[in-house]
Amino acid sequence: MGKRSEPMGLEQRRRAIRGLLQEQPQVSVAELARRFGVSTVTVRSDLSALDDIGALVRVHGGALPRGESEELPIDIKQNFHRAEKARIAAAAVEFIEDGQTIILDSGTTTAELARLIRGLKFQSLNVITNALNIAVLLASAPFITLIIPGGMLRRRSWSLSGPPAENAIRDLQADTLFLGVDSLDPEVGLMTPHVLEAQLNAQMIRIARRVIAVTDSSKLLRRNLSVISNVDQVDLLITDRGADARAIKSMRARGVEVKIV
Repeated sequence: MGKRSEPMGLEQRRRAIRGLLQEQPQVSVAELARRFGVSTVTVRSDLSALDDIGALVRVHGGALPRGESEELPIDIKQNFHRAEKARIAAAAVEFIEDGQTIILDSGTTTAELARLIRGLKFQSLNVITNALNIAVLLASAPFITLIIPGGMLRRRSWSLSGPPAENAIRDLQADTLFLGVDSLDPEVGLMTPHVLEAQLNAQMIRIARRVIAVTDSSKLLRRNLSVISNVDQVDLLITDRGADARAIKSMRARGVEVKIV
């Protein structure tokens, strides 16, 4: 067996991890620990630090390149920032009242909200959703009337969009839209990488009396392909304690209420 090389310093090792993710689609904790001759605890610390600065995306047992995260299947994405999403959903459910009509956009945070809605002791609630996974979560709740627009299915997110979906909700009205966004920049607006979903989200905003954006802090100060709307269309942003202070200040300066959980 060859002589083991001297262990890398922290910054050198983290640069090397970033380099590996430019060459391969995924790295594992065990693989990195063997490669760099450090403990799995040290590797997890490295991956957490790199995730915090947006250099990669932590997943169970390893990491993915940041650019790959947008197209991950929803069953994988739901494991990102899970505790934060649960807190955001718990805060959001407090804004729902018996007898209302709400819209649940597709997304992992809105799916967490749907799980809480399922347990509410309401007499009636109308739920408009373009997300098939959310529809399945709510289908067995006897007090819920589900409205599911048609459209084209994007399998990775289980969401429907396109002109049929836009037309299906055009003449409806809702009390509150709970909007999950892929990216939010106070200067640019709410964004998604998918043009058809951006158009449907814009239509959802038009028919809702109140818009509540529910998104974990990793989505703030990020930009994406398609702009849904300016941030001044949002009444309330619910996010977690990791939110960038500049982003929060900028949102509030634009008249958006912000709730941090």
